[in-house]
Amino acid sequence: MTRFSTVDGEFAYIDKGSGQPVVFVHGFASNAHVNWLDTGWIDRLVQEGYRAIALDNRGHGDSVKLHDAADYRLEKMAGDVLALIDHLALPRVRAIGYSMGSRILLDFASRHSDRLEQLVLGGIGGTMAKAGLDREPIAAALLAPTLEDVADPVGRGYRQFAEQTRSDRQALAACIRGYGRPVETSETERIAVPTLVAVGTKDAVAGSATELAKMIPGADVLDIPNRDHMRSTGDKVFKEGVMTFFAR
Repeated sequence: MTRFSTVDGEFAYIDKGSGQPVVFVHGFASNAHVNWLDTGWIDRLVQEGYRAIALDNRGHGDSVKLHDAADYRLEKMAGDVLALIDHLALPRVRAIGYSMGSRILLDFASRHSDRLEQLVLGGIGGTMAKAGLDREPIAAALLAPTLEDVADPVGRGYRQFAEQTRSDRQALAACIRGYGRPVETSETERIAVPTLVAVGTKDAVAGSATELAKMIPGADVLDIPNRDHMRSTGDKVFKEGVMTFFAR
């Protein structure tokens, strides 16, 4: 991975290919490798002639680990995306997010639509946009002494995933407590870029893609058939839908 620094610390990112730039922003407790490389997204974009750039968000992967929830406010995480684009001297990019990554890009797009050509919001729909996850049980699960101490099923799943990815669990707990904020219409109405909202039809975590798309001027919807929140990420329909959207 390649690295760059900001006032908050060092950030890692993948940079492959040489065509039009596409920036990827991963979901909570994941990283650029797990979310975008292992699922075939980066190779697919490079094969299609794009330059694929995937950031490890703060608190994740090989990027800086901070343990204060205030360090994970959305404007800070969206600022990391801007810092990466500026570091690479890219005037405008396409961007793809998933789950938390999409929430970060929603904030980014509301402030910096002029830096975007197209926007893909995966794994976020009306439910996540308006309410999101019950965050405190997840934070508690991440900070519990052992996995056996976690009774909450959702928290247990995130704890298991964090252990599998060898994540800094204290940083993740700070992140889950810090980044959440409901999506407001005053935010989405400032998004002035072609947008695609893609959600699995069985994704109870994200909720309805159509519900979120109605909040974003001119946004399109891609339903990913028979996929839940965890299994939509690398789905073929998702990839093909994005390729079609980018080709417009």
